[in-house]
Amino acid sequence: MATLKVPVTQNDHIQGNNDAPVTLVEYGDYQCPFCGRAYYLIKQLQKEYGPQLRFAFRNFPLSEMHPLAEPAAEVAEFAGAHGRFWEMHDGLYENQDSLGLPLFVELSDDLGLPETGLRRALADHQFLPKIRADFLGGVRSGVNGTPTFFINGTRHEGSYEYEDLAADIDARLARQSKAA
Repeated sequence: MATLKVPVTQNDHIQGNNDAPVTLVEYGDYQCPFCGRAYYLIKQLQKEYGPQLRFAFRNFPLSEMHPLAEPAAEVAEFAGAHGRFWEMHDGLYENQDSLGLPLFVELSDDLGLPETGLRRALADHQFLPKIRADFLGGVRSGVNGTPTFFINGTRHEGSYEYEDLAADIDARLARQSKAA
């Protein structure tokens, strides 16, 4: 069974309670249609499990198949540097069919981020080292496609359908309550 080789730290993009009994890590690609579908399932899981679930997102752009995935990840990281990662993350997935510079600029403007800064960050690939570090951490952990999920450090081997993810989360919660 594959395990997460790079633990979740404050350097990750995290939503939820740091003391949550379950941590769900996604390696995702903003242009991947399966990740686009999983985005809505994650939102549903977050609503269902509330403070019991902590979610971390890591970049895993499959650039050969999805040429806009890496620039989209750069835009998300640019927003993250301005404290707006999750708003950009959501905007990219909610507008996945429109990925490209016009959308990146529009979303940045909507978030009050400087367009010149965005364009410079993209031209200089300022956030590529962070994206590549996420990617390499995923490779070390056995990620070979997107989306790939880890629950409490162990790769989720089921589908990314809501029922399978929820069943795996429920099993982790049950194990932890028995151990307590």
